[in-house]
Amino acid sequence: MDFIFQRSYRGSLKAAIFDWAGTTVDYGSFAPTAAFIKVFEHKGVKIDIEHARAPMGLMKKDHLRAISRLAPVVERWQEAHGGQACREEDIDAMFAEFVPLQIDCLAEYAGLIPGTLEVVNEFHSLGMKVGSTTGYTREMMDVLVPEAKKKGFEPDAWVASSDVPAGRPYPWMCFQNAIKLQVYPLAAYVKIGDTLVDIEEGLNAGMWTIGLALSGNELGLTQAQAAALSPEVLAARRKQISARMYQAGAHYVVDGIWDCMPVIHEINYRLSRSERP
Repeated sequence: MDFIFQRSYRGSLKAAIFDWAGTTVDYGSFAPTAAFIKVFEHKGVKIDIEHARAPMGLMKKDHLRAISRLAPVVERWQEAHGGQACREEDIDAMFAEFVPLQIDCLAEYAGLIPGTLEVVNEFHSLGMKVGSTTGYTREMMDVLVPEAKKKGFEPDAWVASSDVPAGRPYPWMCFQNAIKLQVYPLAAYVKIGDTLVDIEEGLNAGMWTIGLALSGNELGLTQAQAAALSPEVLAARRKQISARMYQAGAHYVVDGIWDCMPVIHEINYRLSRSERP
C-alpha cells in the first residue's frame, strides 16, 4: 500500500492549563522559597535563594530532594553532618516540617498576577476551558484555591501534584485535567507556566507550551522590583530566561500571562494549517 491515512486536528484551541505560583498568583513565586530555606536551616545547612529556586515547579517533596542534590548543598550538608550525605529519611523529616510552613504562608502570597482575570475571561469568551496544575500538594491547594477564588480566579479544573502518581515533568496532572474538563484532543491544549518543568510537563502531554519569563521563578522578583530594573538589565535578563525556556522546548515565551492573547491567536492559525505541537 502506497499511502496511509493520518488524521489531523484543524480546529482551534479548546483549553489552557495554567500553573499557579508565578503564573496566575504570587508574582515572582516567593511562597515556597522561604519555607525551603528555613527547613534546611533547621538541619544546620544554609542554602541560598538560588538553590531554593533551582528546581521550582516540581512536587514539593521532589523539590526538597532536588535541592539536596545540588553540589554546593551536598558539600554544606556533609560539613554539617560529619561527612554523612542527606538521606531519604532526612527528606521525609524536612517535608513533614515544610508542609505546615508552606500552608501557613500561602494566603499571604495569593495575590493575583496582573492580567490573570482578563486573560481567563478572554479564554472563556473564545469557548476555551481553563485547567491548572501545580507543584503544591492537595492540602496546600485547599488553602490557595479558596483564597484565589475570593479574588475572582476560579479555574474550571485543578489537579495537585499529590493527586497523581508523580508530579512534573510527568504529564499525569495534564491528563487528569483533560479528564475533568472533558476536552480533547491534547493538541487543542496550551500549557502556560513560569518554570522549565512547566514546559516539560506540557510537551510530555502533547500540548502547545508558553513560558512566562518575567512574572515567575526564573526572574524571581516582585512586580515592583522588576519595574525598578533599568531597561537594559531587564532586557538582558529577559533574553537569558527566554533562551533557557526555548532550549527546554517552549513553543513561545512571553513576559507574563498578560501577554498571552496574541500567541493564542497565532497557535489557532497554526492549528488551522494542521500544525501540531
